[in-house]
Amino acid sequence: MLRDPSTKYRPFPTIDLPDRQWPSRRITRPPIWLSTDMRDGNQALIDPMDAEKKTRFFDLIVKTGIKEVEVGFPASGATDFDYIQNLVRSGRIPADVTPQVLTQSRRDLIETTFESLRGAPRAIVHLYNAVSPAWRKIVFGMSKDEIRQIAIDGAKILRDCAAAQPDTDWRFEYSPETFSTAEVDFSVEVCAAVMDVLQPTPDKPIVFNLPATVECATPNVYADQIELFGRMIPNRDAVIISLHTHNDRGTGVAAAELGLMAGADRVEGCLLGNGERTGNCDLVTVALNMYTQGVDPGLDLSDIDGLIKTVEYCTSLPVHPRHAYAGELVYTSFSGSHQDAIKKGFTARERQNDDFWEIPYLPIDPADLGRSYEAVIRVNSQSGKGGVAWVLEQDKGLRLPKRLQADFSRHVQGLADAAARELNADDIWRLFERTYLAGDWDRMTLQAYDETRALNGDRIFAGSIAEGGAVKSASGRGNGLISSVLAGIREGFGIELEVVDYVEHAIGHGTDVQAAAYVECRTAGGSTVWGVGIDEDVATASVRAVLSAANRAD
Repeated sequence: MLRDPSTKYRPFPTIDLPDRQWPSRRITRPPIWLSTDMRDGNQALIDPMDAEKKTRFFDLIVKTGIKEVEVGFPASGATDFDYIQNLVRSGRIPADVTPQVLTQSRRDLIETTFESLRGAPRAIVHLYNAVSPAWRKIVFGMSKDEIRQIAIDGAKILRDCAAAQPDTDWRFEYSPETFSTAEVDFSVEVCAAVMDVLQPTPDKPIVFNLPATVECATPNVYADQIELFGRMIPNRDAVIISLHTHNDRGTGVAAAELGLMAGADRVEGCLLGNGERTGNCDLVTVALNMYTQGVDPGLDLSDIDGLIKTVEYCTSLPVHPRHAYAGELVYTSFSGSHQDAIKKGFTARERQNDDFWEIPYLPIDPADLGRSYEAVIRVNSQSGKGGVAWVLEQDKGLRLPKRLQADFSRHVQGLADAAARELNADDIWRLFERTYLAGDWDRMTLQAYDETRALNGDRIFAGSIAEGGAVKSASGRGNGLISSVLAGIREGFGIELEVVDYVEHAIGHGTDVQAAAYVECRTAGGSTVWGVGIDEDVATASVRAVLSAANRAD
């Protein structure tokens, strides 16, 4: 890399627009959405989609609720032409969905494009030619007048071809390609010349697509360009301003959002941002950004995993696990402090008096997109007590007391360090069983017990406890069941315990409900031990918890 990149790269010029209005505006309604997955997205694939994949993708786009779909570039070859013609003839296009096709400004290409749409009830033909200085000088070697004439000639052919097929409701889109690196006043001049030919009206407006063909500046510059264009273009009420951003600087979504604030009406892009080089604007991200601000984007993204599955199949491109909203890990926290904040957020939500979403680290409710909460918190060596407690609560319904969370997290940390990998719910549950629940691995296991009440109100515990292959009887008296069990263990097995804390709660609902009991005890030597019991009967759960603690004190 150069130590002084200014010797090779020039800063992009800003727009002189001191009274710009867009910075103080908010996005309050959805734009017109156009999917270009099947054209711009498809031409960016190593292996372009075949007819079967295109059909699946088209159905997905329609299911999502997008009403304008750029289905291909019919003059590029027989594959696109045949697919588009078959799509039109098949009746697969819903009545409220408009297909769009792209063509360069050449007579033979335009005529082929119209032929591919013969019989369509409605369609948009998208004409383009590049207008920026670099393209005029380097690619075409043409003057401004010559570039403008290409657009005018193309518009005339559009007009004439449309007139030859009057049964179709034709609409037109024109792109001053490379708009973001062109002079705004020249783009306006070319677009105005196209309007003179096509004569759009408020009832039948023309779409002017203003693409950031290659993203070369910060998003605020693009917004200035859009606002300035909107001020300068004649008959603005007969114009739909459309945005087509790319992601070369990593800000394609931001540029589209600022462009909407600057007055644009329409956003073009791909469902998960596929496209040439670094990709097109990600329509899913733009839509869900609106959604998290309380604005209905007008799209159905409630099954985001199904959408991802189809996109990955059709494009053969994986969705990154950190992809905004869609990635496998975007709602997942491994950090202990993050997990604790999320867990507290869900607990607070149970007590709040309104439906507003306010969970730390989760700007959107994963359930709105068809995701469960199971993967919100996952455990590895970085995780804390809150994360471990969340996993047990979500997987087993256990709500561990705070001090038990801290105690168990030490064991989990040791296992995670030893395993050197993420721990799944089964790993954590097996460790919890071994650490706190009575089982065959323990010295003492409960076989049966009876509880009776003495005349003075004392509780009397009489139990059968297996130890070392033999079954022993144990009995004790106390002012409650737990104290009587402690007395029986002390007298029968010589284990002295003092209860510090006891917590119980129900697991589940209805006829399948179980009880969980947690007991924190202090041994004669002053150390702390925990026991946990789970049973259909709450009293039996508490007995099991005390016996479990006794096993851990021995």
